[in-house]
Amino acid sequence: MAEGKIIKALSGFYYVLSDGQVYQCRGRGVFRKRKVTPLVGDYVSFQAENEREGYILDVFERKNELVRPPIANIDQAILVFSAAEPDFSPGLLDRFLVLIEAKHIRPIIVVSKMDLVDDETKPHIEQYIRDYRQIGYDVLEVSVKTLAGVEALLPYFAGKVSVFAGQSGVGKSSLLNALRPDLQLKTGDISHHLGRGKHTTRHVELIEIGGGFVADTPGFSALEFDEIELEQLPLCFPEFVSRSADCKFRGCTHTAEPKCAVKEALASGDIPSYRYEHYVSFIEEIKERKPRY
Repeated sequence: MAEGKIIKALSGFYYVLSDGQVYQCRGRGVFRKRKVTPLVGDYVSFQAENEREGYILDVFERKNELVRPPIANIDQAILVFSAAEPDFSPGLLDRFLVLIEAKHIRPIIVVSKMDLVDDETKPHIEQYIRDYRQIGYDVLEVSVKTLAGVEALLPYFAGKVSVFAGQSGVGKSSLLNALRPDLQLKTGDISHHLGRGKHTTRHVELIEIGGGFVADTPGFSALEFDEIELEQLPLCFPEFVSRSADCKFRGCTHTAEPKCAVKEALASGDIPSYRYEHYVSFIEEIKERKPRY
């Protein structure tokens, strides 16, 4: 019995990488009985007569998983947000960050299309970058057109499984092509009529970049907080977590309670107002969520 990692799932077949060799496998019927579906990123045991005829026997325990895209055991998420075309969206970025933090996946923020930043936009973009770095996030500034900053991203991939995510049309596929030109991934031009990119990516596959694996996926299609409870939300804001011990009440929601260290930091300007506003709007969204049965 051999062990390996699923690096691609396509048309009912699972492609398992083991000792530098890829084996095409099917899943045994036992998975359907256990309601376990093998995912890209899973560590599995399998048996194979040859490279084309294998069977997955067991799926090992996962440290995390995403539903859309369907992938398991992710170490980090590369969140790509453009500085322009489309405009930088801190609201959408904070939504992604909450979803990533809730899964205990490390986020890395990449601000793309820096070559398109004009003199009017530049101070705002630079302030956002300072804010997120102050929180503790790694923020990289890149331009696929000039290749500025692209090389600085490569070391992040070593020994990790990464997923790319972000707004449509921000240049995720273009960035992957810049990192590994032989990939020649299809890229969709921005649709100015819709204000978003054309959907170009079809299936989930792990590709090797910089000594690690990157999921070439359509990115997140589910951005609702379906799995996040109210008490979990403050834990998804690192600048709240670092101050919560100084709040008067344990389990402080940082909304109506007196002597709240988070609101004090907000008042003093140590926490950006837009981050707190997004937090409050996310609370309302979770409260208004239909109950699950």
